[in-house]
Amino acid sequence: MHLLQPELHTRRAFLRRSTQLGLAGTALPFALNLAAMGEAAAFNATDYKALVCVFLYGGNDYANTVITYDDDSYTRYSAIRGGGAGQSAGGIALAKADLTPTLLTPTVPLPGGRQYALHPAMTGLAGLFNSGKAAVQLNVGPLVVPLTRAQYNSADRATYPVPPKLFSHNDQQSVWQSSSPEGSTVGWGGNIGDLALSSNGNSLFTCISVTGNAVFLSGDSALQYQVSTNGAVAINGVKNRVYGSSAVQSALTSLIQQPRAQTLENEYNRVTTRAVAAESQITNGLAGVTLATTFPSNNSLANQLKMVARLIGARSTLGSKRQVFMVSLGGFDLHDNLIAQQPGLLQRVSEAMTAFYNATVELGVADKVTAFTASDFGRTLSSNGDGSDHGWGSHHLMVGGAVKGKAFYGSAPPVSVGSTAAPEDQWHVGQGRLLPSTSVDQYAATLAKWFGVADNEMAGVLPNITHFGAAAGRPDYPVDLGFL
Repeated sequence: MHLLQPELHTRRAFLRRSTQLGLAGTALPFALNLAAMGEAAAFNATDYKALVCVFLYGGNDYANTVITYDDDSYTRYSAIRGGGAGQSAGGIALAKADLTPTLLTPTVPLPGGRQYALHPAMTGLAGLFNSGKAAVQLNVGPLVVPLTRAQYNSADRATYPVPPKLFSHNDQQSVWQSSSPEGSTVGWGGNIGDLALSSNGNSLFTCISVTGNAVFLSGDSALQYQVSTNGAVAINGVKNRVYGSSAVQSALTSLIQQPRAQTLENEYNRVTTRAVAAESQITNGLAGVTLATTFPSNNSLANQLKMVARLIGARSTLGSKRQVFMVSLGGFDLHDNLIAQQPGLLQRVSEAMTAFYNATVELGVADKVTAFTASDFGRTLSSNGDGSDHGWGSHHLMVGGAVKGKAFYGSAPPVSVGSTAAPEDQWHVGQGRLLPSTSVDQYAATLAKWFGVADNEMAGVLPNITHFGAAAGRPDYPVDLGFL
């Protein structure tokens, strides 16, 4: 078994890797939004669906986001993290009294009387959960194969492989997005996009990032089209006058239309021409979309999600039936000042995702759009005094009208930092770093299946999914987690 997915050495893959290069004498430096045309797709959609990845960069602290609430578990949590009474005694545990307004009330109670609440700053998402529009996936993280703690500690890595470079920010961001460490060029969002290209009138608008470059949206044929929170990024000089003159604009337009001696130069000029046309199409499409939904101000994530909502509103103009989006918020690497800084971050996440859901209701597509969170990794349950350190598994949220909400999925991990042979110590790998009981591949496969990816195409999207599910002899790690 091998975690890495080799990339096909196709012409389009070569061109995608070559977009980082500049060639003198062409208009290439102006062409920042590039995408390839897909030759085939697994399905031709007749309806509309969108996936929206909300990536929390830095590694969000799971234990203070989805907080254990039942008396026994909370007592353990508070003892491990310290504080718990307004932090007057120090530590990083949240006071239980502050959690009551955001207590999550699932339709089917968790086994053993387990209960959870969201962080007090996440009232919006708690409301969506309790109204059936959001759900929580417990203890999810990168896995190559299902693992026990003993298997994780085994020296037999051939039989019990683990994800590469655990606890490393850049690598785990990449593993979450692509199943491979830093340097990967293909992500599972892009792989899903590859299968949907022919469903869209313009394939450039299949995978759209409002947060800059990320491997998540890069496929073999589908490439990420990047926009800002203000809309399409204009190609300066081609779109606008330079110093009030149209001469440069005319010259560049002429330049990119001229045939070149080199095939690669011709390809770049063709893509640049297409990017100019795409910018115009996006701008015209957004001009016809107005939203009454109020998004919070001074919130970069909300600004990104508002743009996603506007792009979804322009779907008919853009000819889009299947789209994958990515937005993000940074600042979650809280080795220090967890109690002081995490509330503001989580409030932004909650308010932004709640407003976005409300916008999808306004647009009439609430059941056609699913947003989900992701992050580098979870963090230690143990406190380092003022924060928490890099971990592994974490809890994540899924939001949308199609989500089977008011429910927890997966297994609630024991609240423990012990190293004994007792059952409660088997789901962490030291200091409360959760050993995932659900893999990112399972999480992603559930989203992909809802989007339209067929079972026989899933392995092409998610390289490790063949190690999970009944077909792999692991029905306890189902391919479809059931939240959609």
